[in-house]
Amino acid sequence: MKVTIDKNAGFCWGVVRTIDIAEDSLKDKPKVFCLGDVIHNTVEVQRLNNLGLETITVEDFPKLPKGSRVLIRAHGEPPATYKLALEFGLELVDATCPIVIKVQERVRKFVDKGFQVVIFGKKNHAEVVGINGVTGNTSIVVLNKEEALESVDFTKPTVLFSQTTMDKQEFKEVADALRQKLDTLVIGSIEETAVEYHAKDTICGQVSGREKKLQLFAAENDIIIFTAGRKSSNGKVLYHICHDVNERTYFAETKEEIDWSWFEGANSVGITGATSTPHWVMRDFKRLIEEKFGIEEEVL
Repeated sequence: MKVTIDKNAGFCWGVVRTIDIAEDSLKDKPKVFCLGDVIHNTVEVQRLNNLGLETITVEDFPKLPKGSRVLIRAHGEPPATYKLALEFGLELVDATCPIVIKVQERVRKFVDKGFQVVIFGKKNHAEVVGINGVTGNTSIVVLNKEEALESVDFTKPTVLFSQTTMDKQEFKEVADALRQKLDTLVIGSIEETAVEYHAKDTICGQVSGREKKLQLFAAENDIIIFTAGRKSSNGKVLYHICHDVNERTYFAETKEEIDWSWFEGANSVGITGATSTPHWVMRDFKRLIEEKFGIEEEVL
């Protein structure tokens, strides 16, 4: 049996940046607080917890000593969080992914122009909460084209954005559905004027760009072990990309979740994960599988 780690898997640069900032913040402070899990990966969160990074929520602000250092993770936060931290005298360390910051800036420009903002994403996801906060919590958050068609006011100028970790094809379906609806509304009426509409594909290229390489990797192996945090949105997207190509794709957040019956008849095993899955986690999976089946580790 051959066990291979996907060379294209591992942290995206935004996550690498956030982890670096978190570790740097802990160098001169024994305790740093993080608003929510620093990334959506349980084992990496635990590693950083052991170094002194404690996960909190905004509701914990009143309990923190004045001057406490609080990390804003890659997903970002709404403007209200910054204001509240200032009121409580907290030191904010902003590790928001630059791509997410750019989305927030673009959204703000459309809000200033009076546009109705539609976000393709998960309503309670931290990134969407932050983007929605930029609109004054007035955006319409949808998960599919059906929700979009039911929720959008087609008399208003509209702009569609996406959570950065969503599926590109599903975004296109929502964008096209809104476009077609607007076109239909003005057919046959010379007095009626179509409202202005824009669809902005703000899905991270490191998520969508992995699709073809991931499909090839899934096809090259008898089985795929996909490891990611269960809260990871891009993990869900990438897992399904694998599974669509190779039905013997199995999800395991931790090594303890491995079912050894998965490996029956397999000659090649591929290990991959989300953009928030550390390489050290995938190496641990590989080591465990090789030990279980008595495979000598390949020396490069």
